[in-house]
Amino acid sequence: MSKHEDEAALAAEKLRIIREGELWRIKLVHSKALVGQALQPDALMHGAIDHAVGLAQARLGGLLHSDGGGFSLKSLASLGTLKSLMPYALTVGSFIARRKLIKPALILATAAGVGVAWLMRRKTSPQQEQL
Repeated sequence: MSKHEDEAALAAEKLRIIREGELWRIKLVHSKALVGQALQPDALMHGAIDHAVGLAQARLGGLLHSDGGGFSLKSLASLGTLKSLMPYALTVGSFIARRKLIKPALILATAAGVGVAWLMRRKTSPQQEQL
């Protein structure tokens, strides 16, 4: 290679390295902005809710879905999405916490859970009806 070609190759390599550095700095600034946005209280709450909903659907999806027209996650989804219901749930939860009604609310939730479990157990499956 000639001296002129070596200088051109060196200049091209310098430009490539400078462009990579600029791209790296832009990515760093963008990442800082994303982290700053993700640490906002609204974003943290939505992330926690999305995570909890995903875990509940993964863990309870097979248990709650029934073929015989009973309770299912799909019927729950027809009532509205969890994201649209969360403002109301947070308002009710805040009211319960401010009035110190946590124990009665837990007792009521437990009683409702026992009632739902009893009703679901009471229903017979089509296979048991044939026997």
